[in-house]
Amino acid sequence: MVRDAYYYSVPLLTAAIIIGWLTSPWLALPALVFAGFFLWFFRDPERDIPQAAGAIVSPADGKVTDVSSITLNGMCCSRISIFLSVFDVHVNRSPARGVIRDVRYQPGRFLNAMGSRCAEVNEQNIVTVEGDGQTVIFKQIAGLLARRIVFTKKVDDPVERGERVGMIKFGSRVDVILDASSKLQVKVGERVKGGSSILAFCSPQAELTGAGARAREGVT
Repeated sequence: MVRDAYYYSVPLLTAAIIIGWLTSPWLALPALVFAGFFLWFFRDPERDIPQAAGAIVSPADGKVTDVSSITLNGMCCSRISIFLSVFDVHVNRSPARGVIRDVRYQPGRFLNAMGSRCAEVNEQNIVTVEGDGQTVIFKQIAGLLARRIVFTKKVDDPVERGERVGMIKFGSRVDVILDASSKLQVKVGERVKGGSSILAFCSPQAELTGAGARAREGVT
């Protein structure tokens, strides 16, 4: 369980005890329900991480809402978008093994994470991972309800495939950007689990040269 669960639930449980003691147990019920929700929302289950060579795993639990080709400053890439509802696990994991080469926070709006424009204009954290002859970019994108993106790694930190790297609180979206030669393993409508569902296989030569710098200039 993510420790944030206690930040939200303990005050509510305390309030429920006080309300129930001073008034009626029935009046304490709403606080108890919300406390239970936060304990459940911030769950952090263990996952079996695939060991297949070149596997790119999902950085989050959720539903695949888009699989498309995009242009990253002149380079053809594949993008996989995953929507996280308030009912999904919101802990984020690294899609690949390697080194964090770039981390850029982009302030922005809080449009619905299901919308097409949110990938460009919403608050987001853009992370570039390089390793095993491949480069992967993933974006933590805030949604309509999310107001805080957490990322626990720094530039030059090593990271393992499926390792916990942060979370996005409440509804949100994660995009994964890969070289166009990657062999995609998912399609729109499928549900995936962070750290255990394979999104694609990248060849050792599938590198987005200069992707970290180019990601700063935007994806079209």
